[in-house]
Amino acid sequence: QVQLVESGGGLVQSGGSLRLSCAASGDTRCLAAMGWSRQAPGKGRESIAAITFGGGTYVADSVKGRFTISKDNDKNTVYLQMNNLNADDTAVYVCGARRDEHCSGTLDFWGQGTQVTVSS
Repeated sequence: QVQLVESGGGLVQSGGSLRLSCAASGDTRCLAAMGWSRQAPGKGRESIAAITFGGGTYVADSVKGRFTISKDNDKNTVYLQMNNLNADDTAVYVCGARRDEHCSGTLDFWGQGTQVTVSS
């Protein structure tokens, strides 16, 4: 079992920054990728960033240039640096992890989510 613990969410004014962290624990031996999705009221879930433990990255066009994903392999932790936040970024941000498909057990895990609220 893999547990994901998110931190760093909260209330921030428009134009401000937040740094989200997601730490994986438990059986992390087969982790292949971690990333972030978000869901705002009235919208579907949107994948915004992901990073593989081999170094590949993905950032959605909607946040490219403002959000940066990074990782610490030794700590099994992924970070999401969010700059120049605006009201459209208000959402619940959820950390996800994928285990390599060649490993046994559950492949996908999700954190509980953390609320990011951007005010004017």
